[in-house]
Amino acid sequence: MQSKLTCLWKDPSAPKQYRTAVSLHSHTSHSKENLSFIADYASRQPLLNWALSSYAHRAYTRGAIIVDFKKAFWRPPLLPLAAFRVERNQIEQKLNMSAMVSITDHDTIEAPLNLRVVPESGASPISVEWTVPYKDAILHIGVHNLSSSGAQAAMARLAEYTEYPAIDRLREILKSLHDDPEVLVVLNHPLWDLAHIGKARHNCTVHDFIADLGMYVHAFEISGVRRWAENREVLELAEKWNQLVVSGGDRHGTEPNAVLNVTNARSFPEFVDEIRRKRQSHVLLMPQYAHSFTLRIFQSLLDAVREYPDLAEGSRIWDQRVFHPDNKGEVKSLADMWTKPPIFVTGFFQAVGLLDVPSVRNALRAALAKPENENLFTDRTEEAKLPWTESHASRISRTPTRKSTAWPTLAANLKGSRENEGSPS
Repeated sequence: MQSKLTCLWKDPSAPKQYRTAVSLHSHTSHSKENLSFIADYASRQPLLNWALSSYAHRAYTRGAIIVDFKKAFWRPPLLPLAAFRVERNQIEQKLNMSAMVSITDHDTIEAPLNLRVVPESGASPISVEWTVPYKDAILHIGVHNLSSSGAQAAMARLAEYTEYPAIDRLREILKSLHDDPEVLVVLNHPLWDLAHIGKARHNCTVHDFIADLGMYVHAFEISGVRRWAENREVLELAEKWNQLVVSGGDRHGTEPNAVLNVTNARSFPEFVDEIRRKRQSHVLLMPQYAHSFTLRIFQSLLDAVREYPDLAEGSRIWDQRVFHPDNKGEVKSLADMWTKPPIFVTGFFQAVGLLDVPSVRNALRAALAKPENENLFTDRTEEAKLPWTESHASRISRTPTRKSTAWPTLAANLKGSRENEGSPS
């Protein structure tokens, strides 16, 4: 088994030995993005909590609407073909490589099916980011390259489990996905506590999941939208469970994926075979990953709330892409439910919009460039070869078993052996 991780800004020549770059895990306007995080964040911000509580009281007294962020959602701005082009253009124009793009909206394959009928994107795999309740946690599993003939039936099974979770049923579904040699199953951002149960509790549940069902998962994700500290923990998790890592950009806005895979595969099934059977993966960190994480989050927010004149009428403005139940329980866009956004929301978005001013953006980039962030990747190793590469280079395949004892672990302690804690090597 062999995993490599390379920073493009350190070694611009690294992709030259490959012909193809693969963009895994990105979203389109078909994806429903939950807004429950707002309430959790506001609970720790007194001023924001006061503003939201005041508006919620007003919404109830004036319109009998009970504000519930768990029932609210937003949709990313890019239509499927635009999202595909953002990813393809980065690969072709910045890397001068052939592109493979796997779109993974939440619990729907509408975008890949739409891309299949367009000549320029007709080879796109049918993929999805599946919401998987497991015990008290929520996991996201990337399922890439479903068969055209069986995709709809597979989606029905996935949706049924999400609605009515049962561990035995989950085992059956994962096994059926694993039994198709052209399907790639990835545990996306495995250490992201989506259910807000606490880091320790979430991590414990993830270990339980891997011990029980990890034999049907082909790789863990290095995420383009998670901090390096968390991704480093994912590398340690992969080392412990003798698992491969692959890229996952998780793009929601207009910035292309910050993490890619590079390969010599000529088709997506061939890439899947490289991961599953040959157990080889080369993850490439793009330059934008080294930028300030906070600034990138604000940029994604700006992408979500800016106006898109080229979109269809009814989805051009941000509040036409955000949804909540009305007083009858019917889900409607916020634009249909209010005459204008609250002043505090408009003011905040106008402030975020200042990122479009180059001088403001440059000043923020300088201010947010903390020394520890600047030195994340300052090791002298051009290509970061992950610690378990040499000791498991001869390991080619795995025989699925229900027993966690079938998973070998390394005796070496990754933390103890790393000279530079801030480095990916």
